[in-house]
Amino acid sequence: MQQILKDKIITVCDKKIAEKGENVGVSFYAFFKNKNDNPELLMEAATWWIKTHRLDHFEKAVKIKNLVNGISTK
Repeated sequence: MQQILKDKIITVCDKKIAEKGENVGVSFYAFFKNKNDNPELLMEAATWWIKTHRLDHFEKAVKIKNLVNGISTK
């Protein structure tokens, strides 16, 4: 995963957790604007989310942050 995507995911997760608490859920769409201005990065996020980790549409932000940081979520 590109560092720019990792940084974006961590930033968004940190913001969501700070605003709504540790039980807040996110989808991979949360890391992108409604406008599809970077389709390659969106596809990278979707592949990581859906194919690599087989995650549900919404997952806890804490779990996503841990996966990006290489921390086991089991």
